[in-house]
Amino acid sequence: MSVDLFAVILATIAQFIVGAIWYMPLFGKMWGEMFGFNKLSKKEQAEQRKAMGPWMGLQLLVTILISYVLAWTIVNIPTVSVYKLALIIWIGFFVPTQVSAVVFGGTEPKWIQRKILIMAGGSLATLLVGTFVIQLVQK
Repeated sequence: MSVDLFAVILATIAQFIVGAIWYMPLFGKMWGEMFGFNKLSKKEQAEQRKAMGPWMGLQLLVTILISYVLAWTIVNIPTVSVYKLALIIWIGFFVPTQVSAVVFGGTEPKWIQRKILIMAGGSLATLLVGTFVIQLVQK
């Protein structure tokens, strides 16, 4: 069975939407505080938002990659529940990588725990939504 590219595209869009909700309305204020965004002038904030374009493009590319690999895994390991696969991928790859990135990435100690929880929670939410979309659309 092959990967349904339409499922990959829809999963990517769904993950982007969930990520936007996660990092803006749900945790945006705290996320902004962690990075000092709240201390910038309105002009500086606007400049930083404009500068995010290329980084959002990069995020789109890696989200397509995540969606494709997730779809490939679901197709090629059909005997395991899709949500169990997603959870194993999250626990085995996403969480350790995110913990290392936060701990060794220059995060202020006062933010480490909250940043890990926000990032890990966000990756779980997006991964589960991507999984749902893929299993719904994939033939």
